[in-house]
Amino acid sequence: MTASRVPARLGSFVLRMFRPQIYVTYGLLWTLALEGSAKALFGASSHWSPSWSTAIRAVSVVLALLFARMVDEQKDLEYDRRHHPDRPLVTGAITVAELRCAMALIAVLVVVLNALVSAVSVLLILLDLGYLLFLVALERRSPRIGEGLLVNLLVSYPVQLGLSVYLYLSLLTSGAIDGDWRAVPLLAMFACAFLQFEFARKTEWRRDPRARLYSEVLGPRGSAAVSLALAVGAVVLGLLLFGKAGLLPALSIVFPALGAWRFLVRRKPSGLMLPAMGFVLFFLLLCFCGAAAIATGR
Repeated sequence: MTASRVPARLGSFVLRMFRPQIYVTYGLLWTLALEGSAKALFGASSHWSPSWSTAIRAVSVVLALLFARMVDEQKDLEYDRRHHPDRPLVTGAITVAELRCAMALIAVLVVVLNALVSAVSVLLILLDLGYLLFLVALERRSPRIGEGLLVNLLVSYPVQLGLSVYLYLSLLTSGAIDGDWRAVPLLAMFACAFLQFEFARKTEWRRDPRARLYSEVLGPRGSAAVSLALAVGAVVLGLLLFGKAGLLPALSIVFPALGAWRFLVRRKPSGLMLPAMGFVLFFLLLCFCGAAAIATGR
């Protein structure tokens, strides 16, 4: 195989396993919503608009998510050989060496980009990428962590939480905002929004002990209830933080409510996932719109 084919193979991997229309949109909205919300709460001035630093943070989040996808693909290789024989690593459409080379390039790129923002930004994004690699070593050393779904969530979720912390502290240390205790409920709001999707996408009526489903652990109704409760938690925190401006993102609660009705009443096999995705996207978008309205004094 010639080296000239590697970019095309990586491109095919990204298009299949990291759909840009979803993940790029998700990373961009995540960055804009969190930065806009932080500026609305803690900003020193009334005016706010995205900057070049915002673009760097958004690109860094998307690249970190891609890095995580590449790590997961390698970490789950043995499982995929048994249960997902069509995955790129299993079929040979991409190799471990090619993924690791791409991961190294991603690490270098985020360092270069964040050096333009602040040294703290470089440290925080590298800590997040480093924690992903630490998880691989941890799961190899203790297989029970990888096999226990709730335990695995407990040790792996800090990756996503770490990206929110990166966005917030990058703003704080660059002097763009003056933070206070409200940073805790702000980060918790985003955590609830993302976790409701995590539970929704792994909640089904079917019984399959081999499947990695929260509904296998909590039961379909219990897992659906946790997902809905997390969505409600995100909305409530938004209302507490932003008052009347929080009513706009609160409208997105219609998505998980519809999903719960489809799943629990209509008993649709996977009725939660698409509404949960809709909630995350619209909640982030409406948070950004509401925060921008506050920051501009409208």
